[in-house]
Amino acid sequence: MKFKCMRTDLSSAVSNVSRAVSAKATIPALEGVLIKAYGDSLEISGYDLEIGIVTTMEASIAEEGEIVVSARLFNDIIRKLPEEIVDIETDDRMITYIHSGAADYQIVGINSTEYPELPNVEEISALTINAEIIKNMIRQTVFATSDNMAKPIYTGSLFEIKGGIFRIVAVDGFRMAIRQENVDSEIEAKFVVPGKTQNEILKLITDPKKDVDIIVGQRHIIFKVENYSIVSRLLEGNFLDYKMPASASTEFVINTRILASSVDRMALLTSEKIQSPVRCSISADEIKLSCSTAVGRANDMIPASVIGNDVEIGFNNRYLLDALKNAETDEVKILLNGGLQPMIIKPVNGDSFTFLVVPMRLAAE
Repeated sequence: MKFKCMRTDLSSAVSNVSRAVSAKATIPALEGVLIKAYGDSLEISGYDLEIGIVTTMEASIAEEGEIVVSARLFNDIIRKLPEEIVDIETDDRMITYIHSGAADYQIVGINSTEYPELPNVEEISALTINAEIIKNMIRQTVFATSDNMAKPIYTGSLFEIKGGIFRIVAVDGFRMAIRQENVDSEIEAKFVVPGKTQNEILKLITDPKKDVDIIVGQRHIIFKVENYSIVSRLLEGNFLDYKMPASASTEFVINTRILASSVDRMALLTSEKIQSPVRCSISADEIKLSCSTAVGRANDMIPASVIGNDVEIGFNNRYLLDALKNAETDEVKILLNGGLQPMIIKPVNGDSFTFLVVPMRLAAE
């Protein structure tokens, strides 16, 4: 194999696909990136048996071929080469020669036959959606996925397409995030995408005007983002059958930033070692917030026009702040059904997002 290409293009491609490479693997080839040089382009792949990232880039190819090289070492070398043009060549002993300007490297590669094949995804359904829309939908929900492997299904988000509505649902047992958009599609599909895969999609979307193609198979899914393809396994299991309360006994509209700032101030007395709920006392014309821990006590008050019953409720400050920060609207509508039911956060108009935050039990003052 012998080719010449632009260093910055190669560095960007290797850096991006390397995020799907295993740091420590029982198969040595999985710690590398697979480089294929055919025709007039390079195909570069990273794969950890759960998620794979593949991209193509232009190159001037003198001899076709393929090889696996250490992702970390190769990425570091390419990134630090002195010139913009890089020449790469391999020999029969799997030695890879890298040349740029006065810099030369020789590194040991691995035969490409030792690299596992990425899954062949047979399309069951497909959807094309604007990149900015899918990016916003993922960003506003992926924070609520679980990191507890005791229930793997909740380390991902439910993607549901039905009746022209595309909905993403994430839940971790303490909060739930729902985001939906109308789509021009008649397909009906339901599948669970790992949180790790969604985070990679967020990183690869750079042009909000382009589209993202979603190809759903039986056990795997492909997201085509610009010149990258992300191949991921789907999570198996029964996802929560979510349902929203039909009514609320208490509701109010409030400025998102003002409420988030107040909760943030209360959280100054908490830490990883010192946990205490933020107490919210909601009455007809105000919301009183307080927090009491071993290091002290804090109080704050926000004027509000509240409809319905007075209620006192406690929350984990981080979960409430995550929801408020991802609302991305100037004002939110908050719905409550007593002090022991989840707080529901919605936009003032419409239902593009819904966040649920489970309350913490309050000790008697």
